[in-house]
Amino acid sequence: MDHQVRTLVDIDPAVRRDLPDAVHKMRVTCRRLRSTLRSYRLVLDRKVTDPIREELKWLGGELGAARDQEVLVKELGSRIRALPRELVLGRVGTRLQEWNVTRTTEARQRTLDALRSPRYLELLNSLTALAEQPPLARKAEHSPEKVMVKAILKEYERLAGRVAHALELSPGTERDEALHQARKAAKKTRYATEPARAAVGKRAKRLGKRVKGVQKVLGEHQDSVVARPALRNLALEAHAAHEPSFTWGLLYGQQQDVAARCERELPDVWARASKPRLRK
Repeated sequence: MDHQVRTLVDIDPAVRRDLPDAVHKMRVTCRRLRSTLRSYRLVLDRKVTDPIREELKWLGGELGAARDQEVLVKELGSRIRALPRELVLGRVGTRLQEWNVTRTTEARQRTLDALRSPRYLELLNSLTALAEQPPLARKAEHSPEKVMVKAILKEYERLAGRVAHALELSPGTERDEALHQARKAAKKTRYATEPARAAVGKRAKRLGKRVKGVQKVLGEHQDSVVARPALRNLALEAHAAHEPSFTWGLLYGQQQDVAARCERELPDVWARASKPRLRK
């Protein structure tokens, strides 16, 4: 946890300067900290850690718009460049850039407002105090391996339930949301394995690697879910400006194919992550 707090503080100047990948690194650090405090809440005083978790959630949300826009534009730009020239009709690249400038400016301002706020400074102070003197509960006296294995398995069971629920649903909005919730559970499970590697060893590392495979497939699916409404809006804007909307429709179809592929792959990827063996 001390390493994560230092990472958050160290990346701050890069985020303010808008350096590449800085927002992503800060957002991931927020998630890792939240996950650690959540997964190991049995050995920490929740009166101290729960408010910090909520503030980390707030910060991650403020950073989210900038990161989501960055990922989306990178994906769409790559797919446009991969299309044969005869399928790129109209000012597709220019429209994407114009749309991105507006969205990025708004997201960038939101990020800077958060980092300049007293709320953010209070969060940094709370995290520093937490790292210097963790508020350990009585159960922290138990074996580290036992505590960590229990925490990981609890996160894994939640993940298993969410994957099972998603796979039972028919394709559509409800299933998309269920898969998104499963993706978040996969992240939390993977993050729970990271601080446990010293105590649990290769068993934790192996499970983390397998769950990462599940997270990757679910992440691609969610990116597709986010991309499709954006592509529809871009097509509508192009149509309103009397520009061809063919290419935007083509890209929309590609994203539908991505989602379908991910849903086909998920059962096999999940099977490889099943039945974790963490106890000796």
